[in-house]
Amino acid sequence: MALTTKDQSKTSAPTGSTGKKASRVRVPAITGPRGTLYRGREGMWSWVGHRITGVLIFVFLLTHVLDTSLVRVSPEAYDAVISTYKNPVVALGEAGLVGAVLFHAFNGIRIMLVDFWDKGARYQRSMFYVVLGLVTLLFIPFAIRHFAIAWFGIV
Repeated sequence: MALTTKDQSKTSAPTGSTGKKASRVRVPAITGPRGTLYRGREGMWSWVGHRITGVLIFVFLLTHVLDTSLVRVSPEAYDAVISTYKNPVVALGEAGLVGAVLFHAFNGIRIMLVDFWDKGARYQRSMFYVVLGLVTLLFIPFAIRHFAIAWFGIV
């Protein structure tokens, strides 16, 4: 079956092996995908966000284990590494880590509800927006307090 473009006919009439005309077969028109390759809907963005935050959390944990293990090798090296973390750029990274953990945790609960709750698939889109709302609701107060301490020294 051949694909057609928008300006071609929506139907085609292929011939069979006997040379006789077969009944008309409806061929869908090719139109551009909506959004991205995965259609850009909430389920796709939830999937992408869950994978990205999972990788970021893993990288943090790996780095944390490695730099914490320095304390047994050389306490002076450990102190030197930890002192490099006390700057505004790392404060942004720490805030990003908290945001990633919040999203990953709440989205994980959403995924379990979609998988194990019989109405989960029906409400997956609204649950995604609930996840975003909860992450925002919890992240903003944390960010205000964290940046007040990290950037301005306000305790």
